[in-house]
Amino acid sequence: MLLELAIGDAYGAGFEYADAEMIHRRNDLSCYVQHPRHHIRPGSYTDDTQMSLAIAEAIVAGEPWTPTMLARRFVEVFKRDPREGYATGFFHFLLNVRDDEQFLREINPTSDKSGAAMRAAPIGIYPTLSLVIERCTMQAALTHNTPDGIHAAVAAALMTHYFLYRLGPKKELGSFLEKQVSGQWAAPWAGKVMSQGWMSVRAAVTALIRCHTMSQLLKTCIQFSGDVDTVAAIALAVGSCSSEIAQDIPVHLVDTLENGQYGRDYIQRLDTQLMAFMSG
Repeated sequence: MLLELAIGDAYGAGFEYADAEMIHRRNDLSCYVQHPRHHIRPGSYTDDTQMSLAIAEAIVAGEPWTPTMLARRFVEVFKRDPREGYATGFFHFLLNVRDDEQFLREINPTSDKSGAAMRAAPIGIYPTLSLVIERCTMQAALTHNTPDGIHAAVAAALMTHYFLYRLGPKKELGSFLEKQVSGQWAAPWAGKVMSQGWMSVRAAVTALIRCHTMSQLLKTCIQFSGDVDTVAAIALAVGSCSSEIAQDIPVHLVDTLENGQYGRDYIQRLDTQLMAFMSG
């Protein structure tokens, strides 16, 4: 789950809000690409992955699930490995915040954007719908305490849960989500994806229902245009859990994903621990 999320994030980072011509010309999965305006090195992941690692580490550690613990995790993963990709305001907030207490005291949790949804996939590992919803709502409310922000995050977490626990076929994913959380999740998405979280989740649902391989899924996410690194991160995390989607991500995208201290090898180890949490 986490490795695929990171690959979707890193590949999508090269195309985030890029023009249609560039997407048409370069979206062939041959390599990670340099974004035409940003300076993120090709193959590097962004905030989508980093915050998902914080969530996954919290799950594996088994600590009491509290706002304080989650805030501490978010601060720690950023401070140990500061990187670009965060929204400008939140990036500077994390640069200046010292600890969980300051985080909780000074954060303005009124965003409806995709930050809470992009990091929600690991929460689907929990065994019951009620636990997934409860824990995802808490993590979302830290930064995105708005109806749209929370609903998008809960839907993203329920997507991985749906496939991990074999709750139904891929074609019924949107209908399942609509029974659990407010939103038009079954309505097909078309066109550019902007920064609101519900847009990224709906686009991811549409791509998952349409696609039958991970390669096709990744290309489809990018073709929407807009906030495509978030769409791809969500969709590939979910797709990795589905028995109806062939796991054919090109080997060279795995091999050229960044592999520093918290890169590919670390992510794969944490992935193994996360899956063991489910079987345990």
